[in-house]
Amino acid sequence: MNQRSVLVVLFDDVQSLDVTGPMEVFAGASRFPGITYELRTASLDGAPVRTSCGLTLVPDTSLADAAAPHTLLVPGGQGTRAPDPALVEWLRTHGPRPERLVSVCSGALLLAAAGQLDGHRVTTHWNVCDHLARTYPAVEVDPEPIFVRDGRLATSAGVTAGIDLALALVEEDHGRDVALAIARHLVVFLRRPGNQAQFSAQLTARTAGREPLREVQHWITEHPGEDLSVEALAARARLSPRHFARAFQAETGVTPGRYVDRVRLEQARRLLEDTTDAVARISRDCGYGTPEAMRRAFVRALGTAPAEYRRRFSPRTARTAPTEPAQ
Repeated sequence: MNQRSVLVVLFDDVQSLDVTGPMEVFAGASRFPGITYELRTASLDGAPVRTSCGLTLVPDTSLADAAAPHTLLVPGGQGTRAPDPALVEWLRTHGPRPERLVSVCSGALLLAAAGQLDGHRVTTHWNVCDHLARTYPAVEVDPEPIFVRDGRLATSAGVTAGIDLALALVEEDHGRDVALAIARHLVVFLRRPGNQAQFSAQLTARTAGREPLREVQHWITEHPGEDLSVEALAARARLSPRHFARAFQAETGVTPGRYVDRVRLEQARRLLEDTTDAVARISRDCGYGTPEAMRRAFVRALGTAPAEYRRRFSPRTARTAPTEPAQ
């Protein structure tokens, strides 16, 4: 019997989806023969808590009475901004004990306050990344991935990224087929690697204020296979290459080269996920020129080659995954 216990910490103004999303994933895994995630919830004193949306959650027990779990999960929400000192102290004492310590969304703020993130690479909701980095300089905050694994520590970005992280943990524990079946049941795709950016290139970068630069941004997005060198883009904006590069970065927050890299990577990933086009064709259509150039870009950005990315994250592969046992 593959049995693991999961304890979810509850507190007032917790984000309900940070709690229920991962719990649904673990509960789904427990429907498979031979797999059990023992799910428990606990608040500081065992009393019901009110979530940020007004939902009341009744915990199973108090933190003082909770048995030591295999996985301790700390959700986020508005309640992480001014937490009860007793909750922080409990996390400081008990955080080092579980085999896996997990935070969802701004739950990372609670773990950081308890000293559990010092010296670790983590992520959190994009809106609190700067606050986390400024307040806790001993923590290495990466604002881009949807989740990060660092040893026994796992942290995720906002809300639905907690589902992605939970699916990744189930895959780690019980294999990809089980995780795929749960993803299908929850009507999500097991397709987002942890180092996928929280936002697309277009959302990460600001929209340029000046019309010529906005037009260039749109051109890049719609024509990733074209010549997107600074010289070619500057000519479209009717600016000198040097002036264009400075103006583009000033107005969007990223260099032209970085923006192009992100757009091409997103388009290549989309084609790998949603089509059966050959890697060689995708590499041409997305401006990489050769499969080897695209492979280098994927390994550098995502830590995996295009063929392996397609195998792991294309929803088409879900057709061969087992069906989740009937409820």
